[in-house]
Amino acid sequence: MWPKLVVYTIAILFSVLAPCMAAAQAIADDILLSALKLEEPILLCGETVPMDDPHAVERFEKEMLVSLGNRPQVILWLKRTTRYFPYIEKVLRENGLPDDIKYLAIAESALRMHAGSPKGAMGVWQLMPQTARKYGLVVDVSFDERRNIFLSTPAAVTYLKTLYERFGSWSLSLAAYNMGEEGLEAEILEQGITNYYQLYLPIETQRFVFRILAIKRIVEAPHNHGFTLSPDDYYAPETFSTVRINAFTDLPLRLIANAAKTDFRTIKDFNPEIRGHYLAAGTRSVNITGDGEAGFQDRLAALIEADTKIRSQRVYVVKEGDSLSSIAQKFEVPLAALLIWNRIGLGKVIHPGQRLVIFPATGGRKTDLKDIEGNEDG
Repeated sequence: MWPKLVVYTIAILFSVLAPCMAAAQAIADDILLSALKLEEPILLCGETVPMDDPHAVERFEKEMLVSLGNRPQVILWLKRTTRYFPYIEKVLRENGLPDDIKYLAIAESALRMHAGSPKGAMGVWQLMPQTARKYGLVVDVSFDERRNIFLSTPAAVTYLKTLYERFGSWSLSLAAYNMGEEGLEAEILEQGITNYYQLYLPIETQRFVFRILAIKRIVEAPHNHGFTLSPDDYYAPETFSTVRINAFTDLPLRLIANAAKTDFRTIKDFNPEIRGHYLAAGTRSVNITGDGEAGFQDRLAALIEADTKIRSQRVYVVKEGDSLSSIAQKFEVPLAALLIWNRIGLGKVIHPGQRLVIFPATGGRKTDLKDIEGNEDG
């Protein structure tokens, strides 16, 4: 009896819900089809997109449908625009570049600071290491300024200006940004064509400009495509103060966080270019919370002094037969923590007599503390 009842119930539910589901699908289809309707002229960066070409229309429609098919991603695009677009727009305006260039940042990274590619591109603008360094960014073991939108945007804009000077159109400049200027120039020479829309290029590059165009149309009029966000739905711009830090040695970020009256994560979020757990020695501007600026330098100096004293009392001298894992086990601390405290990698070979800093876990054995706090003979 129960199986029949279940089947009967499902049949009733389906008969009730099916019309609703069909209606909802029809509405969704109408939204997608309306998104493909074009009015003339269609412009990107002030240049006309040749929508009288059936191939161009098909390429555009594909990117619109692909983008709208991932609605959660589009919502994230929209929510992030209020956090990052004002700064990008300001830099574009100051450099005389088209405002539409801001949509390149969405196409490249969805406005994610830590977006990376298998080829090595990184950051909102997906700059390659050599390109980033060429335009003044630091990319090394301590810093990756491609991850900081306030540092990488001027570099990306300068690069784009250089591309425009070389190719003379924004469609070609954007294509070169995607595939590399040498590769694009080679195709132009071989094919004898200087029109992006007529060039045969790598598939990703053939899609690239149309992807930017689709993003522009969706972000400029989200309500036309079924997105009804309220002002409160958008992310607020990040606010912070900037301090100058003179570090004579690598400085733990936790000390900077404590001096700024905040936490480690906030410092990392405000300074995504800093790699790892330390600020490299030297002079550097660091972003901190606004309410932590007053008295910051005095608090930091006191924390550095206290930390230096504590570290000098937490030195363990490596003995014959020791390994990093055995030392971590001996003092009941995570191996990863031991690596962080001493700025060493997992594959690092240690030697007898080498000095390691160790902060025993609370409740550690007294014999462990003696080993740490003892002299060089252990």
